[in-house]
Amino acid sequence: MSDTAFKIRVWDLPTRLFHWTLAALVIGSFVSVKMGNMDWHGRLGYAVLALLLFRLIWGFAGGGYSRFTAFVRGPGSIMAYLRGASHGPGHNPLGALSVLGMLAALLFQASSGLFTNDDIAFEGPLSRHVSSALSSLLTTWHRRNETILIALVVVHVAAIMYYRLRLKQDLISPMLTGDALLPSPYPNSPDNLTMRLRALAIATACAALVAWIITL
Repeated sequence: MSDTAFKIRVWDLPTRLFHWTLAALVIGSFVSVKMGNMDWHGRLGYAVLALLLFRLIWGFAGGGYSRFTAFVRGPGSIMAYLRGASHGPGHNPLGALSVLGMLAALLFQASSGLFTNDDIAFEGPLSRHVSSALSSLLTTWHRRNETILIALVVVHVAAIMYYRLRLKQDLISPMLTGDALLPSPYPNSPDNLTMRLRALAIATACAALVAWIITL
């Protein structure tokens, strides 16, 4: 067996910036709401929504292993992975479910926040455009979804620790540097100036869209 390791660019810079910026914003959103600072909670929630919109578009417009088609697999691939089948760079078939679950829960949290109204300290910018009953319902589920998000984050961190300590796979370094050492050669994920400018244009458009939405 060869001990040769191949250095592969797995995560492009836009994906890495998305990942760590989203983590910081989610932590900030959680802290701000617990401190009762609803103004900052709202601002951070709008930023989260813009980031999520970017990631959804980047999942189709990006390149390499950031595309959804590169890691979203069907039940057959998931079962094969659980039986020990290998996978290429990027998210494994089981980890893809965690990614999709996290994105879905965060997207619901950020979008439902636009319609929330606690009648005390915060009123979402779109709450006046729906009935009070629907606004109250979304406010309730916005709060309940917080528990789901915490559970998903715990599972995410636990999986990273399991892979590091049990399987001896470092999942954090590639998300910091973009590169991973793999036993087989794979194509590098495109991470050139063209891709980064494309990401910047998409991110700017998403931020502008959210800024427009909250002024309605």
